[in-house]
Amino acid sequence: MLMAKLAVPLLSLFFFLSFISSQAALPLQTPIQKDHSTSQYVITAYLQTPLKLTKLLLDLGATYTWVNCDDYTSSTYQHVPCNSSIANLLGAYACLDLCDGPPSPNCGNNSFLFLPDNPIKPVDYRKVNGLNTALIDSFALPNTQGSLTLINNFIFSCARTGFLKGLAKGVTGLAALGDSNISIPIQINKVFSSSPNCFAICLSGSKSQPGVALFGSNGPYNFLPGIDLSKTLLYTPLILNPFGKDSEPNKPTPSSEYYIGLTSMKVNGKMVALNRSLLAINGKTGSGGTKISTVVPYTKLQSSIYKAFILAFLKEAASSAFNLTTTKPVKPFSVCYPASAVKNTQMGPAVPIIDLVLDRPDVVWKIFGSNSMVRITKKSVDLWCLGFMDAGVNTMLSYWIGGPSIVIGGYQLEDNMLKFDLRSKKLGFSSSILSVGTNCAKFKFSTK
Repeated sequence: MLMAKLAVPLLSLFFFLSFISSQAALPLQTPIQKDHSTSQYVITAYLQTPLKLTKLLLDLGATYTWVNCDDYTSSTYQHVPCNSSIANLLGAYACLDLCDGPPSPNCGNNSFLFLPDNPIKPVDYRKVNGLNTALIDSFALPNTQGSLTLINNFIFSCARTGFLKGLAKGVTGLAALGDSNISIPIQINKVFSSSPNCFAICLSGSKSQPGVALFGSNGPYNFLPGIDLSKTLLYTPLILNPFGKDSEPNKPTPSSEYYIGLTSMKVNGKMVALNRSLLAINGKTGSGGTKISTVVPYTKLQSSIYKAFILAFLKEAASSAFNLTTTKPVKPFSVCYPASAVKNTQMGPAVPIIDLVLDRPDVVWKIFGSNSMVRITKKSVDLWCLGFMDAGVNTMLSYWIGGPSIVIGGYQLEDNMLKFDLRSKKLGFSSSILSVGTNCAKFKFSTK
């Protein structure tokens, strides 16, 4: 039986996270591996008791972590009671009064329910059997001394096997890094309150060597050969979108996604003629603005922005500085060049540099050829293609909530150091770290 969610007072935020291991509050770290068959980024964490290595899709803006519980076994899991003081924190969608089966992670009397989301392949809830209970259980990540740091009471959602459709092989859930009360970085900070309320990611495009996610550290971010990337960062404000995807018409819920204030775009130093009103978030619908995503493979631009950008790029690429002529494109790309015609540099293929101008004219996120161009080699084809997509005219998250005008995708984030300072609400970004002689696969993980 389902009951509507009860509105109960929030007695003590995160009282359930008070029991932790005796280890010191050290920065935590975990590898991020790109799955090239899906262009998804996967992190490893440890869940259950005894702890089990678990592969999770990295979703930068997700609200809460979820795991397939159809084969979940643990001696320490607990359901979240409907009458607990964490009801408002969880934002659960319903409450399970009486379970119609034997007790299990997926089924418990008087338990709060979540409604997990698969950002890769939307779930048809009519075809997924069973309910998705909120759970509390053990969660651990490696620390910088090479051992595991344990959170005994980590909050996440169960999900069914049907939620895994479209995810990379071996992935059994989703890791949420969004700006919400129960995302991974926020829960870590609530436990280790003396640690900085921030996290950093560095995505690698390597097939064999991973990138890294770091939690609770302002730096140094040391990469081979002895480079501290925390010293390379520029900062820009993180912008709150008041309309998250779970908003209701008369009850907006702030988005857990990370937005930045893009004010203009340049190609080869020349301004792109675009409708700048699209770059701001609409205060009534949440539409517009620029979002950062790890689940969108390539940067997506609203149609009018995309058309203006493509025209500017084609013009500059054809100029005497580059002298490039397009060839027949390969889907899903619309602009491609013969690889033999494109010179190689330290920063990747020699093409016009794309500037994302942020809150001030001197705060610029530079996208070099290594992040703008995608190599396509198949069936006697060898091309460099521009890795930007047309998102269409009306990007909507729901029937009334508008979507972003620009989504900076995972490929454009590779070999860029990003620091999310959740206390100061700022993003630190490096642009391509190839410029300083390193890459995201050169982080030296600590071992015992």
